[in-house]
Amino acid sequence: MMRNSKTSSGTVFPYVIDILVMLLVVFAFTTLVLFLVGAPPFAAYYHIFKGSLGSWVKFSHVIKAWIPLTLCSCGLLYTFRIGLWNIGVEGQVMMGAVLTTYVLRLGTQSSLPTGFLVMAFCAGIIGGGIWALMAGYLKTRGGVHEIFAGLGLNFVAQGIILWLIFGPWKRAGIASMSGTEVFPTQLWLPHIQTLRISPAGLCLALAAIVITALMLKYTRIGLFLKAIGNNQNAAYLFGVKPGRYMLLAMIFAGGFAGLAGSIQVSGVYHRLLPSISSNYGYLALLVVMLSNYNVWIAPAVAFFFACLNVGSIQLPMVLQLDSALSGVIQGILVLATLAVQGLRMIRKDAP
Repeated sequence: MMRNSKTSSGTVFPYVIDILVMLLVVFAFTTLVLFLVGAPPFAAYYHIFKGSLGSWVKFSHVIKAWIPLTLCSCGLLYTFRIGLWNIGVEGQVMMGAVLTTYVLRLGTQSSLPTGFLVMAFCAGIIGGGIWALMAGYLKTRGGVHEIFAGLGLNFVAQGIILWLIFGPWKRAGIASMSGTEVFPTQLWLPHIQTLRISPAGLCLALAAIVITALMLKYTRIGLFLKAIGNNQNAAYLFGVKPGRYMLLAMIFAGGFAGLAGSIQVSGVYHRLLPSISSNYGYLALLVVMLSNYNVWIAPAVAFFFACLNVGSIQLPMVLQLDSALSGVIQGILVLATLAVQGLRMIRKDAP
């Protein structure tokens, strides 16, 4: 079940062709959908582009979406490498956000906000890691498929957030979907005032890319994850314990997802919201699949989806189109990805 990115020209060229065919299918089908609803296709594409990259402020919104999406994608590369479908990454983002909020609430009266920020990020990583470890434990010890375990834990995490917002952490005199009280500015992740971008968040995302690339390619952990993903039984015969490394891969994935949740709380919304994850966990699954499980391609694909999410906000305002068009495009990408992967398998098995 292992997915490897190839570097030789003989294998890269077919992959590039697959991507071009995939994008052509998506473009053609999306254009057809726009024609059917009576909307000008090229105007819609133009406004998506303008709404995401038309100014530095809009570009900053893209970067704010790109950071957590890239962190989740980096984490998923570990679990995909060993052959696990970590659908629970969405819940891992939420639990990272919950523990981050808990620590920041303790720091509201502190004279050392920087120390609480560091502790909050550590708590976010731990929260996401523990939540992923629970799914991994159910997989390795309880025989529960990671997809079902992850989905179940996602619902539990969402329930915990709603209970906290409407219960112990509700705003003074009111409990609403607007979330908890906004934290004092000293507990916000430092950011560039004009662009509202956090250099620390951007550095963390870039560091995650480099660390993941080095871990998967040059360390023993990466080698064992690859061996188990290729052939679990053979790896076991050579003394590699699949269950142990499955748990380790889940911890890595959950840690990165929890870090994304910390950035959402301290660097974007400055409070805990019911929709704090912004569905970045689910979207990261598609990002990794479209990037062919390549750590260097995944950030570029994540940037494309960040542009799509931010740019689609312009459609209701300018063309009276529903912003759900971005969801339609993402759905088409899923189907196109599965179709291309199927063709790739057929081509691989062909004599």
